[in-house]
Amino acid sequence: MAEINFELYNNQLIQKLVGVSDTNLKLIEKTLGVEILNFGNDMTIKGGAAEIEKAKATIMALYDKASKGQNIGEEEVKAAIRLCEGNLSQAELQNFNEMVLKTKKRYIYPRSATQAKYIESMMKNELVFGLGPAGTGKTYLAVALAVSMMLEGAVDKIILSRPAVEAGENLGFLPGDLKEKVDPYLRPLYDALYEMLPAETVDKKLSIGEIEIAPLAFMRGRTLSNAFVILDEAQNTTPMQMKMFLTRLGENSRMVVNGDLSQVDLPRGVVSGLKDALDTLKNVSNISSVTFTSSDVVRHGLVAKIVQAYEEKSKKLQAKDDE
Repeated sequence: MAEINFELYNNQLIQKLVGVSDTNLKLIEKTLGVEILNFGNDMTIKGGAAEIEKAKATIMALYDKASKGQNIGEEEVKAAIRLCEGNLSQAELQNFNEMVLKTKKRYIYPRSATQAKYIESMMKNELVFGLGPAGTGKTYLAVALAVSMMLEGAVDKIILSRPAVEAGENLGFLPGDLKEKVDPYLRPLYDALYEMLPAETVDKKLSIGEIEIAPLAFMRGRTLSNAFVILDEAQNTTPMQMKMFLTRLGENSRMVVNGDLSQVDLPRGVVSGLKDALDTLKNVSNISSVTFTSSDVVRHGLVAKIVQAYEEKSKKLQAKDDE
């Protein structure tokens, strides 16, 4: 057992930090396996040496957020713990704790070390691949950065796309005109936008073309300049579709390609364009790839357990095939 003592100086911020009936401290204790004693301005943490350092880093990160006016609830505590469990250097942790994407309706912070690295990669690189299971925030964070850059004037347009291939369904059997047929596939992209911008702003920008949401087939023959371009569900592209999309990149543009290679809905025997692109472009500069796992899932806690169970099953089947 080890022990660490330190002092915090602002009583109002401490009240925000600890939560009602110390609920935030109890969550840190339960997650990291430590004991936290809070006497006024004094904090004492007992436990394993590594765990108490993570607990202190978590508390200091939350104290800093409280000092900036952010409410501290269960999700913020979980996010701070994930960051402090990410084996980051002190400089990285400080940088990621200060990372924020500003949109009209909310400020968005990374909720895991992988999310922070993903945001950093999107800021630094012209092309980023975001890989991993649902619920890890890949699309949401990409849209958030796109909105933030548009509001800052760094890009003129946001272009959001995804292939209209889902679980064997055929567009021809769906009712309505082409827009009505593809809109259900693009709904997650609309949802993200409406969470970050007022509805009237989204509708206006859609009507004048500053925000464009379109199926992948609509990208052919275009050059996308001064734009933030996002391709979602990229595992459902073919290699030719992926090549077509990637070569649309124009001047002063940024491109993010997201997908989950464990959820490919292409016909049997068809190679995923996402997998093919990762293999083809692995040695090309200015391209980054960030991989999320079940530990990065930020939806309901049960979702992370479901994803983890499927990952374990997949590994067992793979091991059996390799025998």
